[in-house]
Amino acid sequence: MSPATEKDHPVTDVKSAPAHVLAARAGDPGWWRQAVVYQIYPRSFADGNGDGIGDLAGIISRVDHLAELGVDAVWMSPFYPSALADGGYDVDDYRDVDPRIGTLDQFDVLVEALHVRGIRLIIDLVPNHSSDRHEWFQAALAAKAGSPERDRFIFRDGLGENGELPPSDWRSLFGGPAWTRVPDGQWYLHIFAKEQPDWNWANPEVHADFLRTLAFWGDRGVDGFRVDVANALTKRLPEVLPSQADLGDETLYAVGDHWLWDRDDVHDIYAEWRALFDRYDPPLMAVAEAWVPAERRVRYADAAGLGQAFNFDLLRADWDPEQFRTIVSDNLALAEPSGSSTTWVFSNHDVVRHATRYGLAGGGDGNDWLLSRGTEPVEDRDLGARRSRAVTLLALALPGSTYVYQGEELGLPEVATIPDEARQDVVFFRKGGIEMGRDGCRVPLPWSEHGTSFGFGPNGAHLPQPAWFAEYAADVQEKSPDSTLHFYRRALSLRRRLQTTGTLEWLTTDSTVVAFRRPNGWVSMTNFGTEPTVLPEGEPLFASGPLTDGNLLPPDTTVWLRAVVQVSA
Repeated sequence: MSPATEKDHPVTDVKSAPAHVLAARAGDPGWWRQAVVYQIYPRSFADGNGDGIGDLAGIISRVDHLAELGVDAVWMSPFYPSALADGGYDVDDYRDVDPRIGTLDQFDVLVEALHVRGIRLIIDLVPNHSSDRHEWFQAALAAKAGSPERDRFIFRDGLGENGELPPSDWRSLFGGPAWTRVPDGQWYLHIFAKEQPDWNWANPEVHADFLRTLAFWGDRGVDGFRVDVANALTKRLPEVLPSQADLGDETLYAVGDHWLWDRDDVHDIYAEWRALFDRYDPPLMAVAEAWVPAERRVRYADAAGLGQAFNFDLLRADWDPEQFRTIVSDNLALAEPSGSSTTWVFSNHDVVRHATRYGLAGGGDGNDWLLSRGTEPVEDRDLGARRSRAVTLLALALPGSTYVYQGEELGLPEVATIPDEARQDVVFFRKGGIEMGRDGCRVPLPWSEHGTSFGFGPNGAHLPQPAWFAEYAADVQEKSPDSTLHFYRRALSLRRRLQTTGTLEWLTTDSTVVAFRRPNGWVSMTNFGTEPTVLPEGEPLFASGPLTDGNLLPPDTTVWLRAVVQVSA
């Protein structure tokens, strides 16, 4: 079968899949419900060929690191051919690998390397928009207004005497206008960068082509998909478009008949996808990235749709025990109607690393996702390290799945100081440098103390690494039993033995302590206060930092233990 034919042919007879795929899929079909998932941003994980860009060869060379860490799955951010107008989220071809990152053959090697170690693979899918280099968008540019080619995207005539004004005053979420004019005078919609034209999901061809893409990767052994901007696919665009003021809030779109966001009809798409997912044995999983209010998140996590949705509420929380208790309670309750499990996440490729956020003056604010120019983010790096370990251990004790971002296991802080000329993120450029963008959490990882790129690759790195990366390098932490790397390994190993499918019971404690018990007697206690608190009688199993006098839990610390304690009413 030629590569072109292979890419266009959806094969879903999984009995013909390679042995390692069948072995991986022979396990628990609900593996994702309590999984620890490790996010890889491919261009910044490991560089195998020395060109300064992370690649599949580099990931393959570090698979044992993932196995030793003890993760259940890897989520890989986009690796598709791309001009990198938005870090790979501008996709030229959904059924191929960027030549700078590798080949389809190397992708198959990676899938097998993960599967033989018992690690599943989730890949990023970007269905709201393509790249302006995608062959269908190029065909749309070459075609005429009103053509079938243009109907795959959202083209409109402009306003004004000669169509010289955009169809509306909408603003892109990355800054600047949300409409770009093409040479024949029409305009196309892009709610992100101009290099990311939005698909027209009212077009059946778009539906059919994404089903082919899902089957293509499912047949190669992928175990699931992370769905980018899952709440933005379907749109209602009347002849007279609403104004930017009418669109409302730019982050949470709470209505089911909004023009652009979180529309009820988006779930018809996910029902189509679920029918395809369920043709695999076990079914493929999917998790939605949907920045919607908590009560709207349930639809995305429904078993008839994607099955799971990201909960970013802890990521956005302050260092506050009441916020943590409320968020955990609310999200566990919301997961029940959908039959899903909730997710817990503190860092990813879009936000300031939580080791930095928790080191900010005043305890850190999870809403500081993008640092403003001139921000000096880390005022107390030790505090950030203590608190980030504490919340990680708390999250790992909760029911549901935990998502870990690459470098989190090294305790990496944000890289805030990057020269303007070295920056790559579209947010930095489209917003005039007012926001520093997301490059700081995407700086390539330090694997070794020495070398031109701290072991990231044999040569340099595509984003500059600071000198202090040496102290966070994996080989340095390997030698220290008290390092963050060993902390993550021990926590994940113990969690694998303790985790159950049951829920939790809140425990009566001081108001500055967040404490709960799981059905098997496993207790987690986190001290958010400023003074040590007395531990209940029992056996300490593991702590995020040293205990005081054996029976006191210090501030900014979490402990797991087996104890008999009073359960709150």
